[in-house]
This record gives sequence, C-alpha cells and structure tokens, in this order.
Amino acid sequence: MIKFRDEIKDLKAYTPGKPIEDVKKEYGLTEVIKLASNENPMGTSEKVKEKLIKSIDNLAIYPDGNTTILKDELAKKLDLKPEQILPSSGSDEMVDMISKTFINKGDEVIMADITFPRYISTAIMMGGIPKIVPLKDWTYDLNGMINAITKNTKLIWLCNPNNPTGTMFSEKELLNFLKKVPENIIVVYDEAYREYVTRDDYPKDNLKLLKKYSNLIIMRTFSKMYGLAALRVGYTMANEKIIKNINKIRGPFNVNSLAQIAAVEALKDNEFVESCYRINKEGKEYLYNEFDKLNLKYAPSETNHIFVNVNRVSEEIFIELQKRGVIIRPITGTWIRVTIGTKEQNKKFITLLKEVLAN
Repeated sequence: MIKFRDEIKDLKAYTPGKPIEDVKKEYGLTEVIKLASNENPMGTSEKVKEKLIKSIDNLAIYPDGNTTILKDELAKKLDLKPEQILPSSGSDEMVDMISKTFINKGDEVIMADITFPRYISTAIMMGGIPKIVPLKDWTYDLNGMINAITKNTKLIWLCNPNNPTGTMFSEKELLNFLKKVPENIIVVYDEAYREYVTRDDYPKDNLKLLKKYSNLIIMRTFSKMYGLAALRVGYTMANEKIIKNINKIRGPFNVNSLAQIAAVEALKDNEFVESCYRINKEGKEYLYNEFDKLNLKYAPSETNHIFVNVNRVSEEIFIELQKRGVIIRPITGTWIRVTIGTKEQNKKFITLLKEVLAN
C-alpha cells in the first residue's frame, strides 16, 4: 500500500481562479473581465514584448542556470552584490525554497491569519507548526507577532503591503519590530506590491537593513507592476550566506530564458511603471468613491487590489458577478478582493456589483 508523508495529508491543492475562456463557455458569455488575481490590467511593456520577439529563436537552448545577467542588472540597480540576490520562478517558488531551507519538523512559524496562503501550506509541508496572529483592522499586528515568539520559533512571514487586504505597516513599525526579533529567527519580508504604494511612511529604502540584520530576507516580484505574471520571475535578497544555502535546494534552470530576458528589459522601462502607477492610483480613488456611495466598508489599500465588504456572503457575490462576466476573489465572510482594472473595467465592475447587490 502506498503511503504518503503525514505532513501533506491535510493540505489542499491551490485552487486558482477560473480561466476567462472557461467562464465564457460555462455562462455563454462573449466578454469576461478578470479582476481576481491582481494582474496588471495594462499588460506588459511594449519594449519587453519587442525584446521577447527577437529572442524567440533560442527556445531550444537551456536557460542560464545562474541567471547571471539578471542578477548583475539587479545588483547595479539596487546597489547590492550579485551574491546577495537569487531569482526564482515567481514568489511561490521562493516561499517554497525558504521553507525547505529553514523549517524542521516541530519548528514554529509565525504568520498573519489572512495573508498570502503559501506561507502556511509550505510550513505544514515541512512539518512546521503555524502560529497564527490575527490581523488588527485588517493590518498586521506586529506586537502580536512579537508576543507569539517562543524558544521554538524559527521563521516569521511578513507581507507588506499585505495580500489580500492591501494594508501596510510603516517604516517606523518595521524598524521597531526588527529590533525586538532575536537574531536566530528568520524574518521574511515579502513586498510583492511595493511599486504601488502611495504612502510616504512606507519602508521604501529597506535594502539598507540587510547590512544590519543578518536574519532578514526580502522578496520582490516582476509579476505585478511589471506585468510578467505568465513568465514567473521574482527575486530574493539577503546576506550571502543565506542566499548560498537557499541556492543549494534550487532546481536547475528554474527561471526560464524568456523570463530572464523580460525581467532585464522591464527594469529599464521606467515610463511603463510610472504610467501603471498613475492609472492604478486613479482607479483606486474611483472605486473608493463608488464604494462610499454604496456604503460599503473597505480596507485602505496600498496595492493594486481592494479588500471590500459587500455585506453579502462573498461566495454568492462571486458567483453572481461571474455569471455577468466579472471574476473577483471571495476571501472571507462577506469580504471580497477586487483587482483595480482599467477605467472601463472598473466602471463595468461597479455597474454589475450594483445590479447584484440590488437583487
């Protein structure tokens, strides 16, 4: 009889949102807007597309397993050594690799109750014990996390701004937190949405903290603002010893050639990033205004999505909107997460949301 590892018996496979084509087919729709996965509604930089087209003839060749050019370009831009940087196949793979590198059976792993779901699944996968700290006003309770530390704590996950709530904690709060964490506990700081932040008190210059805190790991991605979600490429920064050890369990050729080429080119197109930032900010303000008119509560977002209370069971709203051609993400209770789209997409979402709420 085949036996599986005890650690995975209660794990559930990740359930992605339905593809647009499946929703069209199921409901007989000709147009569907996907506002469920926090993708960039502006697509990808034209400069990146042009570079990818020119690179298409090299698909028979294995990627650079060391991601040399990408690491070099990131090192120049971020004023780090290439040895402090490790690209990965999106943030999901890096969360997995970090857990495999540090978590032993019985280690405690601290995380928020509503945050990126891979944190808890990878901890359980490695036999770790999740220590869940509830959010306060949909924001990380950093003091609660400090109080949750025990002699068995191995790792703490921070997502700032947080997914799915969109909320953030300040630089002052981060610095105060790091001072209180014992140096033998790894702190992973995931800032996948940092490019969308509008608040001045966000810890924008946190790479300098890598020199002060040898237990700090910082994660970023090209999936969101840079519009490269399909190519799966992110990168992680830490001291050289940490990166060297995570690299030991990295699969060969994990970041494909097109992803590496696209990421290098994306770093150069500041105009595209600035345009996406402006459009996202305008869309957020529009949705805030519409939610206010509907008397719907929402968490203040510093991301490209909004966490909003629709005052109805979120799964019901999800289904009814999907029937009408808009895909959102039900999260918990009466709260949903909606990606900020283009002006036209946002207007259609609000029109259909009003229709669903009126029934």
